Amino acid sequence: MTSQLFAICFNATRPSALARFWSGVLGWEPADGPDDDVTILPPGPTGFRIRFLPGQEPKSVQNRAHFDLTSTSPEDQQQTVARALALGGVHIDVGQLPEEGHVVLADPDGNEFCVIEAGNDFLADTGFIGALACDGTQEVGYFWSAALGWPLVWDQDQETAIQSPNGGTKITWGGPPVAPKSGANRLYFELALPADADWEAETHRLISLGATRTDAGDGDGPILMLDPDGNEFSLRTPR
Repeated sequence: MTSQLFAICFNATRPSALARFWSGVLGWEPADGPDDDVTILPPGPTGFRIRFLPGQEPKSVQNRAHFDLTSTSPEDQQQTVARALALGGVHIDVGQLPEEGHVVLADPDGNEFCVIEAGNDFLADTGFIGALACDGTQEVGYFWSAALGWPLVWDQDQETAIQSPNGGTKITWGGPPVAPKSGANRLYFELALPADADWEAETHRLISLGATRTDAGDGDGPILMLDPDGNEFSLRTPR
């Protein structure tokens, strides 16, 4: 059985504070759980949750992935930006041009995200989180399409994008040049299987598609793996 995208995980210096920021920006409610599992839930039954896990490594390079938030009007875009700034976000410069309509911000932990202008056709059929925009190769887009069973909705000039058959957030990869990887990613995917699924068989399937299993994560915790671009992801084992 194919893995499902269970969560987007943030390694955060202050997980609870970062969860409050994103809960306030997105309007997502926190989940009940143990103190070390700080999670916010999507508003509907489909989609992924966002988890905030302890990580003490200082941020030194631009993340390989960031959220693109959508807008329904110029006023809606301004309101999202204002809400993010009031919650502790800041404007940042990543080389965007003055004539570009999106607004680039960082959350209180320094993670970049964009608030996209209204009328973006590519994100018209998504939701508030229109895309998780990633720095990555065409190969890794193909890998994640096969791994999750999500069809390609864009494949041109080595840029790729996938989307769940149920709709919602797109995951995109910008193609070359891909910046060299420096340390562990702050954002990574967490996959899950139903409790009765054969997770060893799923691990072998992911490896056959191009993933690598690391030495970390053995035992009762999640299996830690790398995709073809060397990005970390985890596979939750049955509890």
